[in-house]
Amino acid sequence: MAVTYIELPYEADALEPVITKNTIEFHYGKHLKTYVDKTNELIKGTEFEKMDLEDIVKKADGALFNNAGQVLNHNLYFMQFAPQGSGKPHGKLAKAIDDTFGSFEEFTKQFEAAGVGLFGSGWVFLAKDKDGKLTIEKGQNAENPITKGMKTVLVIDVWEHAYYLDYQNRRADYLKLVWNIIDWNEAEKRFESK
Repeated sequence: MAVTYIELPYEADALEPVITKNTIEFHYGKHLKTYVDKTNELIKGTEFEKMDLEDIVKKADGALFNNAGQVLNHNLYFMQFAPQGSGKPHGKLAKAIDDTFGSFEEFTKQFEAAGVGLFGSGWVFLAKDKDGKLTIEKGQNAENPITKGMKTVLVIDVWEHAYYLDYQNRRADYLKLVWNIIDWNEAEKRFESK
């Protein structure tokens, strides 16, 4: 089973001004495509060829882990956006955020601080453990909470290629504005899935 190159559910310019068409064309069009192609090259003729992407990430190491992990993280990242976003979380996810962090505002403050404080490149996740408890996780390179038995609810890419064309070195500005394009319906689905 080949790892597929996802199709975006929006046009390349639909997330502007938060993420510009130029960034989407490089980030999605070049970076993600390269990770997909390399992952497929690395799994060819191996035990991983018949696995789904999450199982590859859970079981692989080295170059395969790095490329497959980047595909998984980027897929989750790009598929959680909507041109006008959807406001704030609702339903069970909103309650879990309030129960864990005190409020949505406190959650976003802590999440943004984690992203700004991540040295170098990586990812910031809102993750759910097996008991449904939420935590903010940081990951370097291709790390994903799935390798710790957790489920990703939300993920923000803080590799420079995700924001540098639009924000240069202003990672904090990117993190503050990205909330405007989050599709909380998608996050709610991820939170409620097993």
